[in-house]
Amino acid sequence: MSDLQELYQSVILDHNRKPRNFGAADGANRVAEGKNPLCGDQVLISLHLDGDRITDVKFSGHGCAISKASASLMTTAVKGKTRTDAEALFERFHALVLGQDVGGGKDLGQLVVFEGVSRFPVRVKCASLAWHTLKAALASEAIVTTSPATVTTE
Repeated sequence: MSDLQELYQSVILDHNRKPRNFGAADGANRVAEGKNPLCGDQVLISLHLDGDRITDVKFSGHGCAISKASASLMTTAVKGKTRTDAEALFERFHALVLGQDVGGGKDLGQLVVFEGVSRFPVRVKCASLAWHTLKAALASEAIVTTSPATVTTE
């Protein structure tokens, strides 16, 4: 294994063991739930959208190391960003994990650790579940109940 692959693996394992932004966002006004029935991954994204800016975002749920690490890194990456910037980041990340990113993910910061996922098609859904769920949360109306939008990746 190359030094770069070892570094990527250690980042994923670190975010799996000690996920950042795990729990529920205080004062969340957008919530979405994502499920991957093929492997059992489940994620709940809660965020607070203040105008057009994501002021807080957290996740809860369970899944494989790739799914959990992706959710952890995603919440870190989008916190403080505008909805438009978060949606653009989703598109860049999605292209990366599908192997369609021509830039090699150089502008994605730590998210580049998922570039190898494209070689394992079954893992693409693991890496992108939280991202699709974030997109659903951003598209939903402000919540008044705890009934989240639901996303299922198959």
